[in-house]
Amino acid sequence: MTAPPRLGVGVVGTGRVGAVLGSALRAAGHPVVGVSAVSSQSRERADALLPGVPVLDTDEVVRRAELVLLTVPDDALAPLVAGLAELGAWQMGQLVVHTAGRFGVDVLAPATAAGVIGLAIHPAMTFTGTSLDLSRLESATFAVTAPGPFAPIGQALVVELGGEPVLVAEEDRGLYHAALAHGANHLVVLVAQAAQALAAAGVADAGTALRPLLEAALDAALRQASPPGADATADRPGAIAALTGPVRRGDVGTVTGHLAELTAWAARCGAVDHVAAYRVLARSATLRALDAGLLDDTHAHRLLEALADHELEER
Repeated sequence: MTAPPRLGVGVVGTGRVGAVLGSALRAAGHPVVGVSAVSSQSRERADALLPGVPVLDTDEVVRRAELVLLTVPDDALAPLVAGLAELGAWQMGQLVVHTAGRFGVDVLAPATAAGVIGLAIHPAMTFTGTSLDLSRLESATFAVTAPGPFAPIGQALVVELGGEPVLVAEEDRGLYHAALAHGANHLVVLVAQAAQALAAAGVADAGTALRPLLEAALDAALRQASPPGADATADRPGAIAALTGPVRRGDVGTVTGHLAELTAWAARCGAVDHVAAYRVLARSATLRALDAGLLDDTHAHRLLEALADHELEER
């Protein structure tokens, strides 16, 4: 078999993502010909993960590379691509890959107009910017968005990184990224709120107390998540089937008590976001449990009434 071609890689933005992906591509046999690194932290990452690779101006990185990896903040991506186009930096036939979750390939239009092949490849994982991330790439899903003829190139790059490529259409990138951010970022907020309340209740090591409960709940929810495109029904309730606790039991008294305790505590310490978050998430849990046939109409109605924020509704 003929080995796939090796490409000279240029990394623009040696942050937590760029340094790791550059290192992974290098390990797969692609030489890294240059990186851009402005901050001291970026230079340290380049030294640690890409030793010996020259740190260059951005336009020089692009000039040297056959595969340009753009790993800059989302809001900086479009101006960067346009600015390099104005400089005439893009080259016909070059591969240009960005890793911004919410964008597809349309954001690369100034580069593709110059004849480059644009790919959007987003790894659905959190990066530390250290070598620890390299092994985690092997279990990560990567969203690949590309014009039809070039999608296999993006998929092949993901496979070389050890990941699992999943095609996401241009028009679906926003929803895709919102789903990931909602799940990962708000999970962190939820854990922080629970830990703070436990600490206030006198639990010294909230993390240790929460770990077995949250890990079991997360594992059960992920195992029971519906296949792509499947609706949650009584026959296939999806991740909500993992729901336990007072909402699942229709225990209105306990939910009402929770709200009273959280409201009183919030009044003492100012943690008003706990009450609002509990109310919103418990209502969502009630509605999903009802739709999935896990809760009857009577209990659902009582729960929703108990969870209603009448003061907010009046305003």
